[in-house]
Amino acid sequence: MMSWRRQWWWWWCFAVLSAATVDSVCGGEVTYDGRSLIINGQRNILFSGSIHYPRSTPEMWPSLISKAKHGGIDVIETYVFWNQHEPEPGQYDFSGRRDIVRFIKLVQAQGLYVCLRIGPFIQSEWNYGGFPFWLHDIPGIVYREDNEPFKFYMQNFTTKIVEVMKSERLYASQGGPIILQQIENEYKTVEKAFGDKGRKYVLWAANMSVGLETGVPWVMCKQDDAPDPIINACNGRRCGETFVGPNSPNKPAIWTENWTSSYPVFGEDARPRPVEDIAFHVALFIAKKNGSFINYYMYHGGTNFGRTASAYVQTAYYDEAPLDEYGLIRQPAWGHLKELHAAIKICSETILQGSQSNLSLGTKLQEAYVFKGKSGKCVAFLVNNDSRTDVPVVFQNTSYELPRKSISILPDCKIEAFNTAKISTQTNTRSIQTVTKFDSTDQWEEYKESIPNFDDVSSRANMLLEQMNTTKDVSDYLWYTFRYKNNPSNGQSVLSVNSRAHALHAFVNGVHTGSQHGSSSNSSFSLHSTVSFKDGMNNISLLSVMVGLPDSGAYLEHRFAGLRGVQIQSKGSLKGFTNNPWGYQVGLLGEKLQIYTDVGSQRVQWSKFRSSTTELLTWYKTVFDAPDGNEPVALNLTSMRKGEVWVNGQSIGRYWVSFLSPSGKPSQIWYHIPRTFLKPTGNLLVLLEEETGYPVGISIGKVYIAKICGHVSESHLPPVISRMRSKKHGNRHGRRPKVQLRCPPNRSISRILFASYGTPSGDCKGYAVGSCHSANSRSNVEKSLSRENDVFGSSLK
Repeated sequence: MMSWRRQWWWWWCFAVLSAATVDSVCGGEVTYDGRSLIINGQRNILFSGSIHYPRSTPEMWPSLISKAKHGGIDVIETYVFWNQHEPEPGQYDFSGRRDIVRFIKLVQAQGLYVCLRIGPFIQSEWNYGGFPFWLHDIPGIVYREDNEPFKFYMQNFTTKIVEVMKSERLYASQGGPIILQQIENEYKTVEKAFGDKGRKYVLWAANMSVGLETGVPWVMCKQDDAPDPIINACNGRRCGETFVGPNSPNKPAIWTENWTSSYPVFGEDARPRPVEDIAFHVALFIAKKNGSFINYYMYHGGTNFGRTASAYVQTAYYDEAPLDEYGLIRQPAWGHLKELHAAIKICSETILQGSQSNLSLGTKLQEAYVFKGKSGKCVAFLVNNDSRTDVPVVFQNTSYELPRKSISILPDCKIEAFNTAKISTQTNTRSIQTVTKFDSTDQWEEYKESIPNFDDVSSRANMLLEQMNTTKDVSDYLWYTFRYKNNPSNGQSVLSVNSRAHALHAFVNGVHTGSQHGSSSNSSFSLHSTVSFKDGMNNISLLSVMVGLPDSGAYLEHRFAGLRGVQIQSKGSLKGFTNNPWGYQVGLLGEKLQIYTDVGSQRVQWSKFRSSTTELLTWYKTVFDAPDGNEPVALNLTSMRKGEVWVNGQSIGRYWVSFLSPSGKPSQIWYHIPRTFLKPTGNLLVLLEEETGYPVGISIGKVYIAKICGHVSESHLPPVISRMRSKKHGNRHGRRPKVQLRCPPNRSISRILFASYGTPSGDCKGYAVGSCHSANSRSNVEKSLSRENDVFGSSLK
């Protein structure tokens, strides 16, 4: 186990991996048959990684693309985000994080291809599934069915994107990098709800997209009956098992979403997916389904800046992906998949052109998939489907030990080059070093948001209005206000509110009387608050809160959010207020005045922060200097509860620290501040705190890789990359496993934390010597490091 003081980068491996990636992108004809996409007459097994351009910054894009390439990725996949590009009908925006052309050209510059998933419905845990909310107000519209208003706007936007791509000559048919594109998204999951109009819509979408004549194939994911010539593709974790296969013998097997984790929502614990499982199902898809295109969703998740996340979805998106939220390489996921890609590339020609056969290796749970070429070349995938037991198998008179739920790849049907369960690559741990604290009350100023009463608002209705249609998605917040005349004899009363929003704060005569919230698994919740009303007229103000709009499901345009019922129970009586004079205010005053910006912050009178944080709806403001160095920067909000954060006027997203997961922990406490959001000095930090967070506990940290670790045994395999290099240079490939811990240029190892040759236990977070341990382990490692100039690559016998 090794540690060093600063974040480091993995440049050591770039030259090696280039041999396993697509040589260059020069465009040309893209066709397909039953085995693969065919680019310029060449068949390819392509590994793709999802990186969504608006979930990172343009300054991050080159590094993300480079790290993906050197992880063995051939293709970068991205959705196209309609509500980012057409915020108003006919008004287009391709600036900043929306600059999709710049993003694609950066991919092309690094020699990779692009899979463009236009949709334009994308889901993607993105606000309203990517739809701009103005669609909701188009008369007679029904989303995603054979509906003329919807088809008109969908075709307009799809055509616009295609025209932009054509004008920049970005399709492979024009010499560009785009080799594949997608129309619609997982439509089969809702098609039944639309009946005959659903099937007609699928046919229309297929004909419309093909008619745009891009010269590049189209796919539909989770659409097993995709009309010709559209390719049907699989989404999910186990497409090697679940994919029904191409719906024509002339179409290739494509996996558009191999989920590298579970998407995160507030109130739930992270559910990382073991890289061994990811690798197993990739290998199985290739071996069993003749798969030739696999996309990792996500390869880099990034950040849901601002209000872009859908309902309850966290700000950090797929942080457990091979490239984490900050763009740092996450090991062992990145390295193990890199080895898998290299193992497949060694034998891809035989896989793509050979004949496939399947045979049993003794039981129903062990089998082999064998590909034999005309020249006599042979590739074998030995599969152990038993999730409990390691199993020895015999293949072609040779014995192989298959760990539980694993696949061994034999590029020559003899020597095992890779096993999905044997991780030989190094692992790492991420740490955050606190560099700035805001622990003095003198550093903070505050502004109390006003609580509107019925007489303060101008929008009125004699009913409870639906929230999304009222706010038009310009704010998470909608005030519902009404008046209630209390009889002195009533005594204490109970205010009950039923809501289909996400959170609710109740105020009576400007005083907070209760809060409640829902969850991603419950579409409604209720608040019951005991209230002592004053005699006579009382003002009741209910702040209904959305934490993102829904992103999926049939008839999204008819979805209801907001308050459904309000009642007051007093002594012997129950009065309902659903059909009652109501006053409405969209958003908060601070939002309207944009007090999170330099200019807007001067429009209100800020006060010195008081140590008390008992009042809800408070804005907090301070300034700070950017941390030195170039490490990623993050904001620690452990002491806060719920709200949103802005840095220099740019929202870094929503936070909800008070919503604890089943393990009793917040789902997210660190929030990414991109370096490009920062000035050297005088950065404005503004928080809107809905509840009773304490800003004095906030801090800023620098994110870095703290430790790297390696662990191998006699049963582990030598790196596939070294096998490729040995073959290239005509050297005999040694069969001894190796621990390989590498430090990048201009970085040095500060100390050895742990070393053991024997039977150690643990991982990068905790470790211990076992019953067998060499006392010289640590000193030998230190000597090796000294000789190898900070590169440790000793062999174990």
